[in-house]
Amino acid sequence: MLLFLVASGLSLIFGVSRIVNFAHGSFYMLGAYLTATLLERLPDWSARFALAALAASAAVALLGAFVEIGLLRRVYRAPELYQLLLTFGLVLVAGDLVRYVWGTQNRSVPLPRGLAGAVTVLGRPFPAYYLLIVGLGPVIALGLWGLFYRTRWGVLLRAATADREMVSALGVDQRWLFTSVFAFGAWLAGLGGALAAPLVALTPGMDTEIVVEAFVVVVVGGMGSFGGSLLAAILIGLLQSFGILVHERASLVLVFLLMAVALIVRPWGLLGRPVVTTGARVGGAEPWRGPLSPVVGGALLAVLVLAVAAGFLPAFSLVQGTEILALALAAGSLHLLWAYGGMISFGHAAYFGLGAYGAALGLVKAGLPMAAAFALGPGVAAAAAALFALFCVRLTSIYFAMLTLAVAQIAYTVVFQWYGFTGGDNGILSVWPPGRLGAPRWYFLFALGVTAVGVAILFWITQSPLGLALRAIRDNARRAEAVGVDVHRHQWLAFLLAGAVAGLGGALYVFLKGSAFPDYLFVTKSIEPLVMILLGGVGSFLGPMVGAGVFKALDTIVTARLHYWGAVLGAILTLLVVLFPDGLLGAIRRGAR
Repeated sequence: MLLFLVASGLSLIFGVSRIVNFAHGSFYMLGAYLTATLLERLPDWSARFALAALAASAAVALLGAFVEIGLLRRVYRAPELYQLLLTFGLVLVAGDLVRYVWGTQNRSVPLPRGLAGAVTVLGRPFPAYYLLIVGLGPVIALGLWGLFYRTRWGVLLRAATADREMVSALGVDQRWLFTSVFAFGAWLAGLGGALAAPLVALTPGMDTEIVVEAFVVVVVGGMGSFGGSLLAAILIGLLQSFGILVHERASLVLVFLLMAVALIVRPWGLLGRPVVTTGARVGGAEPWRGPLSPVVGGALLAVLVLAVAAGFLPAFSLVQGTEILALALAAGSLHLLWAYGGMISFGHAAYFGLGAYGAALGLVKAGLPMAAAFALGPGVAAAAAALFALFCVRLTSIYFAMLTLAVAQIAYTVVFQWYGFTGGDNGILSVWPPGRLGAPRWYFLFALGVTAVGVAILFWITQSPLGLALRAIRDNARRAEAVGVDVHRHQWLAFLLAGAVAGLGGALYVFLKGSAFPDYLFVTKSIEPLVMILLGGVGSFLGPMVGAGVFKALDTIVTARLHYWGAVLGAILTLLVVLFPDGLLGAIRRGAR
């Protein structure tokens, strides 16, 4: 029922405004923390918890209205990816705000007075507060049904979900309709957080956990479907419970497997309708036009300059430079999918992480020499990408993005819970290069050569017939198919190659860090390459490389001087989306013109 509250707000916001609101979990988290604070401040009344929960959720709703008016109105016509990046920036700001105000220690909220005990039902004791939440769920669901189907506002919401352009043509002010919807969805998330406060540990990371599960509910039930959210929340809650009974480590895999199957079989969900996105398309990247000799010469000169500089730079700078090279491969491979193929992946970290794990397992578990273990990394990533792409490329737009998220979370949960093979959350340690290669200078030179090969492969793809076919599919898939282009085969091949290059970056990264952890595959790691692309500039081949360097430089400089790197990155990301959507290189090009 708690998951239903959070997911119904997320589904409502997407159904009306088409905003992919990654910050929805932050409203849930703020509702929980505000409830805890109000309980400490309010007098010891019998209705203190109810008052605190209502006041906290109202404050979250007000915050949601300010966010919608101040920021989200500017990106309604932008593609889903820009909306996701903007809301992800808000997640980073909210996370550090919670750390600053409430600290990093776990907090707990006592159960409301009179509900701390148990109630006997059919001879078995059940916690009273649990029964209250289970009972409140249907009551709130009934109230929402009445609101949506028995009020004028509800009629407008359902009409906007079906055809928001027609609603606007009929004279309805969409701006305030969207504001009210976003505030109401934030209120539902805040109320869910307030009611969950006595049941969960309050931590700064609780927003990410709930929003991933809420996305599963929304996708399975149907984006924009209130009834679908209720049905999917019940199904997923039962699946988690029975999954724990069958095998304690199988429940999370089953949840994301259900999401993946639902997207493959019925992409619009159990009770949803097919969604046609209307966001404006950002101009994609174009292949290089002109002689290739200046490009090759410039690239060789850049590699030579960096190789010479390695002899003078301190070890710290060489380590940072090596990390930038690994991240540039991850960002560049994702840019190939996004800017050249029109495929927006929310789960690209899976191939970066699997590349890291493939190399680490080859070295530590299989005892392979470093060269063979290193080659195993991109091989594992390419194999996973080839398998997942068989299903992903059959979907488009937001459905494609959600399926990439689902399969990436499946890979993450398998790595996280397979203790006997991957080490689980303990990771794999002692993954170091042998001999002289372990020195920062020599490993930087090795990484420079590997990255040069990876970037050359990406550039060759953009110039090849495959790259031209991808551009045609990106611009008009139906027209490309009509003139004989095998759309799915070309997208599958691009997905495989992008996964292999990302795995190459992961192999570089794991030998630099000396360890592999499941966090390399988590959803937040999939957002970072998107941020790098946005920093550098969408549509520019060099944009991801520039963005990776700027991202790591900001990370190093800010974390050395501030404790709240996430808030700074979130603010920068928000400003970029709103003011400079074409990135730093795009701003420089505009200035040059």
